[in-house]
Amino acid sequence: MRIAVCGGTGLIGGKLIRYLQLCGDEIVLVSRQGSGGIRDRLKTVSWDELADRKGLFEGLDGIVNLAGETINQRWTARAKRRVLDSRLEAVAKLARLTESLDEKPKAVVNGSAVGIYGTSETDVFNETSPVAAVDFLSGVVLEWERAARSIACDRLVLLRTGVVLDRDGGALPLMALPFKFGAGGKVGSGRQWLSWIHIDDIVRLIRHCLERPDVRGPVNATAPHPVTSSDFARALGRALRRPSLFPAPAFALRLALGEMADMLLTGQNVVPAKAVEHGFAFRHPTVDEALKAIYGGDSA
Repeated sequence: MRIAVCGGTGLIGGKLIRYLQLCGDEIVLVSRQGSGGIRDRLKTVSWDELADRKGLFEGLDGIVNLAGETINQRWTARAKRRVLDSRLEAVAKLARLTESLDEKPKAVVNGSAVGIYGTSETDVFNETSPVAAVDFLSGVVLEWERAARSIACDRLVLLRTGVVLDRDGGALPLMALPFKFGAGGKVGSGRQWLSWIHIDDIVRLIRHCLERPDVRGPVNATAPHPVTSSDFARALGRALRRPSLFPAPAFALRLALGEMADMLLTGQNVVPAKAVEHGFAFRHPTVDEALKAIYGGDSA
């Protein structure tokens, strides 16, 4: 397949590009950096060059848009604005590009997040569940999805991502750090749900969405077995061979992280109904399997 990846230098994007190349796909990377020609079957284009190099985007099999500033920072008013604006600006540029193409992309997979469902300790959310802007994250994701519908393509997939587990980046290294000092445990009450997915499964799911002409609309990028914070802490302790006895109190997290602590103290039980319905097979369906694959026998 011929695929453009926007935001390909982040945690998911970098792993996605390597996976697509292993599958033999031809990749165009869209990033903030200037064009770098061709290297290892990877053509690079800056956002400012889209109009001048739109020939590279004619008749693509797919575009994957993951571009946007990280939410893993203290949520000041300025940071919140950057988080939202970076996503909307990337989508607007893609919309202008695709509208100008003679042959539209067959599919676009646009980033989204499970935060769109709001939070609950009792409800179970699938792709048909109602969505609303009830807090900062859900508001950002709702606007992101609305904007993405302006991208001209044959088929749009909205990839609602949970917490991505990977040893090299994202939330997991921060979550594992207290355990490595023997001070790990549940976060807050421990009753809040964590909807997660292994990095290998999310990159495979993205390609699955590009390949399957019957997949469209919201797709939950989460493993089939969400866990509570308490269960996750115990699983992480087992994987690292460390105790999981010391909870992180809510007030301490709010002092350290500000409003961003709400991501850790609240959650949602999100299931990947559409991925399962369309035949996607998870390699790491349970958190114990996922963490064992990440850490193996390493307890360092």
